[in-house]
Amino acid sequence: MILDPESWMDLRRFRALHASGVSIAEIARETGHHWRTVKKYLAEDGPSVPPAAPARVGTQPRVIDPFVAVIEAWLRADVSLRGSVIHERLVAEYGFTGSYQRVKMFLAEARPRVAFELAGEVDDRLSGLHRRFEVVPGAQAQVDWGDEGSILAHVGIGKVYSFHMTLSFSRDPFSCFTTSTDMATFWACHRAAFSHFGGCPGSIVYDRTKTVIKRHVAPGMAVPLHQEAVAFAEHYGFVIDPLAAYRPTGKGRVERQVLIVREHVLAGRSFDSIAGLDAAFATWLPIRRAQTHRTHGQIIAVRADIDRAALTAPPSAPYLVTDRHLRRVGKDCLVSFEASLYSVPATAIRAGQRVEVRADIDTVAIHAVSTDGAGRVLAR
Repeated sequence: MILDPESWMDLRRFRALHASGVSIAEIARETGHHWRTVKKYLAEDGPSVPPAAPARVGTQPRVIDPFVAVIEAWLRADVSLRGSVIHERLVAEYGFTGSYQRVKMFLAEARPRVAFELAGEVDDRLSGLHRRFEVVPGAQAQVDWGDEGSILAHVGIGKVYSFHMTLSFSRDPFSCFTTSTDMATFWACHRAAFSHFGGCPGSIVYDRTKTVIKRHVAPGMAVPLHQEAVAFAEHYGFVIDPLAAYRPTGKGRVERQVLIVREHVLAGRSFDSIAGLDAAFATWLPIRRAQTHRTHGQIIAVRADIDRAALTAPPSAPYLVTDRHLRRVGKDCLVSFEASLYSVPATAIRAGQRVEVRADIDTVAIHAVSTDGAGRVLAR
């Protein structure tokens, strides 16, 4: 079976989970593909780009084709009707001989289409349908930002953001607070999270944020990743897993953590600094980890021990991500960046020449522009 590009991308998201121990059969059940197809595309020597050859559409009748009208009629009566129920009724009442997977694959296309045809009548019922996919220890984390608004405005800090990383197997949380969501801050928060957990997960799930992807693309197209994100992920040995377009339930674990931290750490309290916010989270964290999680039914800290033991040890040398911006040198050999002026040697540069400003969490450096990105340092 040759997959279309969108199905190929969706299936490749499971590579890290498969490498961590999730079986081919489990992934086949989750994706609706035959186990041989899953095995082919998740193999080490499997295709690294979407298949170029189109699937053979219409050359042979599908087993499901004679029953399409019946299924669509059932969906119009109840768009949330479960696939297992539909398969059961087809077998019992219509003599259907195909597998449940055939029904499931058809429903993946038919259910959204029928819901769209019905306009707004069933939106609420359909939007609530999703399946939780559990992962093995160390295989996955999820990352998200929280906007905490002006809680430090009284001390001159206009906006505060909370960074969150959750280990998916245990729901073990990490949070820290910042005044920026820029590239350097985003990946510095990752380094802090890896240090907190004592290792790196196999993959990390993200929104399609500009610090992870270069630009938004249509569903089914390969997502172009930001070069700094790719370099950071390769250095720390994890796979970047951006959410598919229009998939709002793909990182519910960390989105729930954003709300929990806001309710249990921030609500009803006043703070005077970022350090105070971080200290409040650190004080509350043992309380959270001592609780029994409602989903997996275990104490978070106990399950987290298993999760953390399966993480990959981080490299000894950190990878420092920098925000890169092009600027022009003024006649006075000054470069303007974020409301500040930086001087460059008059002997090394001329007025009007373009330079590259590289800013990390602590420093700002000015480099000469070069085609290979390794321009010499002009000022730091």
